[in-house]
Amino acid sequence: MKYPVIFSPGHSGRMNMLKEQGYFRTVVFLVGLQENMNRFGKKILVTGAEGFIGSHLTEMLVDEGFDVRAFVLYNSFNDWGWLDTFPEEKKKKLEIFTGDVRDQVSVQEAMKGIGMVFHLAALIAIPYSYRSPGSYIDTNVNGTLNILQSAREAGVERVLVTSTSEVYGTARYVPIDENHPRQGQSPYSATKIGADALAESFFRSFTLPVTTVRPFNTYGPRQSLRAVIPTIITQLLSGREEITLGSLEPTRDLVYVKDTARGFLEIARCTGLTGQDVNIATGREISVGELAQLLIGMINPKATIVTQKERIRPDKSEVQRLLGDSSRLEKATGWKPTTSLEQGLEETIRWFSKHSNIQKYKTDIYNV
Repeated sequence: MKYPVIFSPGHSGRMNMLKEQGYFRTVVFLVGLQENMNRFGKKILVTGAEGFIGSHLTEMLVDEGFDVRAFVLYNSFNDWGWLDTFPEEKKKKLEIFTGDVRDQVSVQEAMKGIGMVFHLAALIAIPYSYRSPGSYIDTNVNGTLNILQSAREAGVERVLVTSTSEVYGTARYVPIDENHPRQGQSPYSATKIGADALAESFFRSFTLPVTTVRPFNTYGPRQSLRAVIPTIITQLLSGREEITLGSLEPTRDLVYVKDTARGFLEIARCTGLTGQDVNIATGREISVGELAQLLIGMINPKATIVTQKERIRPDKSEVQRLLGDSSRLEKATGWKPTTSLEQGLEETIRWFSKHSNIQKYKTDIYNV
């Protein structure tokens, strides 16, 4: 995409028009971001780069010309997750580091020569956290501790730690701002609360320049079946007349993944947000049942919904309502979501409709 970057004094009318269309703010953002990130060092480290949000963020950074080291969980197959789906010319621009955030030596090695860290590596599936809470402590708490300690030792000048709207639990008031109480309603959310507290402590105790980024329910291409939108879409696209879901009443604030990734970048360039928690949200909520009916109408209006007991969370663990307030982010950076729910769902359906994409999913199995 071409951006107009030079304006002469005689072009004020043209400049005003471009401002109205959003081009000028985009150019200022990109130039400012490039200058801001370049002074942090030669490389940007992204942990969890192979995952859903991580791969989109990594791709956005590469597309904007940044030098990225992608921290990927080691496995004997040398599988780089969603990074393997990148075009070859894009993959060649990445430095792949295979390791494990649970291992401090591995993290210390990955941190060498790094100026900025986007820490997204985490275990995120809520149902699986009921089965294996210890693994969530190892990855989400101890892994974050390793990132913070290593970043401090390496003199990293900017660290963004990824949180989740699940730390708020069921809303006590709406919209949920960053001052909302934390409620550990699942082992997963409890470990993320612990990781957030560690990030705050490193800022307060050691002046480590940390920002905690708190996306609400992000969705879009590449998301796993542990999330509700891919669960609904893949069942419908596979031709099922009955789709199985859990609770239909909970509401969620759904953010398209490219808007979430752009939120990370805007937060990264804004040093005024250091030491703070920052929501990324749309300020719009929709129930799971309403969402399912919307997708049914878009794919197969004849389909019906069946509630499956094993998909229902324990009553006190279910987060009944999430509706976010992202005014802190908007005031500091001007960020706003640019993709409507309807547009985002269309893009997501289009992506899953490609055989090469949906064949990667086991649509007939409940993915915890």
